[in-house]
Amino acid sequence: MADPVLHERAAATYLAVSPHTLRDWRSKRCQCGPRYVKLGPGKNSRVAYRQSDLDAWIAARVKVPA
Repeated sequence: MADPVLHERAAATYLAVSPHTLRDWRSKRCQCGPRYVKLGPGKNSRVAYRQSDLDAWIAARVKVPA
């Protein structure tokens, strides 16, 4: 089964955040956002997110009540 690749807007919708938030996380290189891939060479390449990376990012943030 293929791992769907979502472009920025679809990934933002999937995570219920804005595309601006995803760009902010990437630009800060803070490791606070999900992993992403760059499609194409250079500064103007497209950014995309594998759905499995988004799911892993969500799973890593599950909190268990004390």
